[in-house]
Amino acid sequence: MHRLQDLRVSSIARLTSPRTLKSKLPVSQRAADSVVAGREEVQNILTGKDSRLLVIVGPCSIHDIAAAMEYAGRLKVLRDKLREELCIIMRVYFEKPRTTIGWKGFINDPHLDGSFDIEHGLYHARKLLLDINTLGLPAATEFLDPFTPQYVSDLVSWAAIGARTIESQTHRQMASGLSMPVGFKNSTDGRVQVAIDAIRSAMHPHSFLGIDQDGHSSVVTTTGNPFGHMVLRGGAERPNYDAENIANAEMRLDKASLPKKLLVDCSHANSGKKHERQSTVWESIIEQRVGGTRSLIGVMIESNLFCGNQPFPASPSSLAYGVSITDACISWEETVRMLSEGAAQLHTAAATGAEA
Repeated sequence: MHRLQDLRVSSIARLTSPRTLKSKLPVSQRAADSVVAGREEVQNILTGKDSRLLVIVGPCSIHDIAAAMEYAGRLKVLRDKLREELCIIMRVYFEKPRTTIGWKGFINDPHLDGSFDIEHGLYHARKLLLDINTLGLPAATEFLDPFTPQYVSDLVSWAAIGARTIESQTHRQMASGLSMPVGFKNSTDGRVQVAIDAIRSAMHPHSFLGIDQDGHSSVVTTTGNPFGHMVLRGGAERPNYDAENIANAEMRLDKASLPKKLLVDCSHANSGKKHERQSTVWESIIEQRVGGTRSLIGVMIESNLFCGNQPFPASPSSLAYGVSITDACISWEETVRMLSEGAAQLHTAAATGAEA
């Protein structure tokens, strides 16, 4: 008898179930309050009840828990300081989509050595989200593997579907059942229609294969997610954050009978993958907001304790502390400068408008 399956599978290992992991790392009242508050803030911004600018800011990817917590502690202070003008949520990305191959993120390979200790990755990803929310700082992430949300989504206030998975039916279905607002990026080649299609798809109910809290294969039936919105990240080496592209995205959303709500990614193709250019994108968004473009409800910024990035793979012991091992980020000092100056401009514009 011929062997017919698993011809190219070297091993299969069972994981702890979502329910078991959650019993080991239960949500505290403080963390739950932070998650709920973060979700409500984003929903209110999307519906126009909250006029603040949403800012998703943090490392391109998490690879060092200690550095991530130091960053979170600093960001909580900045969130409180600028809360009148900005709604700041920490970017906490554990999964990295790859065009070909490369490090797939903390959950997949937390030890950075190719050992793929996913059990460890899931545990410490959940623990980090718990610790960040316990600070009173809401968290944002991108969901890549459709099973990951069962382990950590109860600790996430904003989620993204990335440019490489935006056309995936699996991810659109998953988004339709997520409990938080979801941003859908335009494709890597710059097409925005695929994000509109994804938003519309995720608004509707779906039934699909997934896992339940005990890790059993199940049919998941969703009710649809009403808080989907577009994220402009540029594409095909061209930015799309300028007034002309914003107007085009507004027109397309209006034609699709969707709310004209846009979040701009200051990194990726919008900055030409040059971290120092993120400030140029940020300044343009602030200028457009001050000029009356109300569709611009938020921005995303890749930021870390120190600027730039460092070569990887490399020995974990040789890595510099607080420096990205994926996309280059702006430094903490630049983050504070950008957000503080932007908040001041928004405050002045609001005060002038009120006086008029």
